Amino acid sequence: MNEALMRAALTAAERGWHVFPLRPNTKRPALHGEMACPRTGPCAGGHRKWEVRATTDPDRIRAAWAHAPFNVGIATGPSGLLVVDLDVPKDNGSTDAPGGAATFRALCERTGQPVPRTRTVRTASGGQHLYFTAPAAVRLHNTAGTLAPLVDTRAWGGYVVAAGSTINGTPYEQEGPALLRPLPDWLKTLLVPPHPVNRPPVAAPASGRRPYVDAALAKETAAVATAREGQRNATLLRAGRALGRFVASGDLPRTEVEDALQGAGESAGLSAAECRATLRSALDWSITHNQTSTQEAA
Repeated sequence: MNEALMRAALTAAERGWHVFPLRPNTKRPALHGEMACPRTGPCAGGHRKWEVRATTDPDRIRAAWAHAPFNVGIATGPSGLLVVDLDVPKDNGSTDAPGGAATFRALCERTGQPVPRTRTVRTASGGQHLYFTAPAAVRLHNTAGTLAPLVDTRAWGGYVVAAGSTINGTPYEQEGPALLRPLPDWLKTLLVPPHPVNRPPVAAPASGRRPYVDAALAKETAAVATAREGQRNATLLRAGRALGRFVASGDLPRTEVEDALQGAGESAGLSAAECRATLRSALDWSITHNQTSTQEAA
């Protein structure tokens, strides 16, 4: 088993893909996290995450996989990859719910594009990973549901489980064409965040605005900007909901809240697409609920 997985890791590395070990029979990285970092060896100068430690060095790969039957993780960003993840519905009882493959086909139809044919790996859950070479001119990050329901993407900050790995005894297997194709222009257009110069201008604070409104905006923006890894999206969601009540009451323009929290989220390490999706959800929810509360109170 070790040898087969080692070969899978070496094969990926021969393609120039940066690999790192995942815990046997799982998707979880086998490398230590920041809280458990010994600050020795590769981390002597500070904690190094899996994305930085992923490698194409065959000697390092052989040494790592000699210890255990690790699954193989491919760090998509350093590997120059963008992988479209077509997931399956998590609720097995909902057999009529469309999966990621169906919603992605619908997206292709709406945009008048054929479903791309490229290197494809069937996942252990029955989904698909579509591999593309990432565009060199832009640094793309992960997205979750931005393109369509149950359609995620993995780029910088993300990884995928390589073919040859197994989850609960079910393998990840290559299927269909082996040829790796560039990310289609139409998909790149949907994934590239708008340039900051194209954003609506931030409205200047209203004259005489109550001080606690500005204090709340500053507090929530700072909380998002300084959020720790693993808490960033949740912090952004809470901040959007907290400030949404001021949007509902007319004390803050929505564009001002969006621009402040978008910038804070991106500076904390979230992708632009993740920030936009989370903010849209948080503000829509908060405005709706606070408007309801205001109408009931009236």
